Amino acid sequence: MSTTLTPSEEKVYQYLIAFLAANSYQPSIREIGREFDIKSTKTVSDVLGSLARKGYIQRNQARSRGLRILGAQGGMSRAIPYFRHVSAFGAAAATDDRADAVIIDRRLAPGEDSFFVRVADDAMASVGVRRDATVLVSPEFAPIDGDLVAVRVGHDVVVRTFEQHGDIARLVASASGVQPMHLLAGDDQLVLGVVHAVFRNAIEAAAVSPGTADVAA
Repeated sequence: MSTTLTPSEEKVYQYLIAFLAANSYQPSIREIGREFDIKSTKTVSDVLGSLARKGYIQRNQARSRGLRILGAQGGMSRAIPYFRHVSAFGAAAATDDRADAVIIDRRLAPGEDSFFVRVADDAMASVGVRRDATVLVSPEFAPIDGDLVAVRVGHDVVVRTFEQHGDIARLVASASGVQPMHLLAGDDQLVLGVVHAVFRNAIEAAAVSPGTADVAA
């Protein structure tokens, strides 16, 4: 059996990927029908059945949203949320402010709570982190001396170098004239997580792969 998708199957498959990235769940059969102006739910079900037989999705007939994307979200890939700004409590609490989601190879995601966020200043430009760059951040990892960290400043995020000095940590910019921030022991509300990768352009389009960006670190 050929695994090549027909044009209509390809459109539905790409819609499933984009919908999952934007919403973190799959569309129902009726939602798929509305998207493509298909009146018959049986026609939609037939397209999904063909995608399943060709190995692109897995279906659970007992659930209205019982689809699993085997090519994009299954196995080696996952959707990572992307924020332009963060809430007062950090990106993890800012689900309503999520601007997008990015599908990447699962092996590149440092943790389950990882997220992408836009950088708001040029204070780290000398080390390749410029305004409007996108950084991949992991809240699960505790920063150690010398790590780049994402720091909340109001509803924006900047990147700084983490320096530990006894019970006090300093968040230092590479640009001269930018005052360091100081953290006392236990005062970690400013630090959103460790920066694991920098992409030099901002991510705007839905389900964009960061592989199209210039990787700085």
